[in-house]
Formats: sequence, structure tokens, C-alpha cells
Amino acid sequence: MSSTNPIIKLGLPKGSLEKPTLSLFERSGWKIHQHHRNYFPEINDPEITARLCRVQEIPSYIEDGILDVGLTGKDWLLETGADVKVVSDLIYSKVSNRPARWVLAVAGDSPYKRPEDLAGKRIATELLGVTQKYFKDAGIDVDVQYSWGATEAKVVEGLADAIVEVTETGTTIRAHGLRIIAEVLVTNTQLVTSEAAWADPEKRRKIEQIDLLLQGALRAESLVGLKMNVPSDKLPEILNEIPCLNSPTIAELTDTTWHSVEIVVDQGLVRDLIPRLKAEGAEGIIEYALNKVI
Repeated sequence: MSSTNPIIKLGLPKGSLEKPTLSLFERSGWKIHQHHRNYFPEINDPEITARLCRVQEIPSYIEDGILDVGLTGKDWLLETGADVKVVSDLIYSKVSNRPARWVLAVAGDSPYKRPEDLAGKRIATELLGVTQKYFKDAGIDVDVQYSWGATEAKVVEGLADAIVEVTETGTTIRAHGLRIIAEVLVTNTQLVTSEAAWADPEKRRKIEQIDLLLQGALRAESLVGLKMNVPSDKLPEILNEIPCLNSPTIAELTDTTWHSVEIVVDQGLVRDLIPRLKAEGAEGIIEYALNKVI
């Protein structure tokens, strides 16, 4: 079923997740065109209106019915305590396809080795509520202060004894001369909606479509397709070599002494797999990228 009127209001994260999110939607089949200094990008789907919002605000906008569905972080759902429904986890971020971490970090030359060593000290973070709960649950009395930006510099400038900051690789933390002493929270992007939108059949249909295709695009990033021609008498040996998502596709060629074999495999296996396939007699091996795997 199709409609010429928008069905859902979609919240897209502005900031560090903006570029990878727009890229993910494009690979999923939606092209989003941004206008300069405009928070209402165009999307090539008449059933969706899109808005760019700070990732921290999206949970509350969905809870209040301002948005129907959006992408935000698990961290900000916990921080805001918004009453929303998590449709799915989408494991991607600004530099990688792995979860991010909120970590407790101190100066590299400080005497602090464990969270307990920070009792009575000042902690700077943007993730105020989660950090307060972390120390409270651990029974450690600290002074947690909200950081309005440049959190990594707070320790260097003597404004805090430690920070709780988000990182994917730890590179920025180390670049500021800091040392990680504990992990506070593992977080990732999530697709979320309101119970009211989920209960609406048309909105739910559209949300499930978005989820299906986003997940398919993410899954395809770690997989590739392989096609090859295999001598019929070598087919059993070739089949023993190939891991694949499901059973391989096998077709007899016009020359019945050869078969065509097609598989989908993990990208990380290909560099070792192709030489083995070649050694077993496969020819005309073609590797190709996948857009979506559903």
C-alpha cells in the first residue's frame, strides 16, 4: 500500500552520527538531501518527513509524539529515561561498525588506578545521570559535574580529577594524555518509536520497512558475494572449502563438465578463501559488493 501523504515523522541524528546515518539510509534505498542551514531535509519517500535533531533530544521528542520514529543512542535513552519502544539495535557509529563505550579516564600520570580511588573527587561528563548512578551503585561518593564541551581537556586544565567520556577506539582519550581506568557503559545506535506509533498499523508498517532495510544494509557491509566456474569433478572439494550464508547456488553450464557456483561469505575470509578455491580448480572467480542482505 502506498500513500501520497506522509505517514511518519522521522528523527535523524545531527552531529557526529549525521553523516554515517545518511549514508546508511542511502544504502537502504532512501536518498536524503540536506539544504544549507535547514533542519528539514528532503527524502525521496512521500510517506516520510524527516527532521535533523540532536541525538540527545530524540528520545523525548518521540515520547511526546513530536516524532514517530528516530535513531538515537542507548546512552541517551538511559540518560533521559524517556518512555519509548526500542525497535532494534543498529550497530554502527561515526568511525566503525562496533559499539561505543563511555569510559572513566584520568590523567596518565595521576595516582588513580580504580574508580574507588576517586572518592571525594570531581568528575566531569556530559552523561550526568548515568555517571551519577554508576558511582552511586558502586558506593563511591564523588562530585559529578556537567560538562558543556571539550570534556577531555577538563583534566588537563585542572578543572576535574577525572572524566566520563564516549570513545570508540580510545585514540582521542590517549591523545589528551589520559588513561582509561574503567568502563561505565557500552552503547550503540537504536531505532526507537512510541507505543502510540507502533500501535498504528500504517505507521508500524512503515517503521518495520525502515528497520528491515537498515538492518539489511548493515549486514551487507561485512559480507561479499563470490561467483566462480568449477570443474564438475572438483565440485565436492570446492564445496568443502566454502563457508557461506546459506547453501551455495549451483548451476550446470552449457559445457556440462563445468558448474557455476555462487556464494555469500564474510568479507574477512575472502583473502584466504580465494587462493584455496583457485588451488582446488575454480576459475573465473568474481568478488562483488553487496548492497543489502535480508
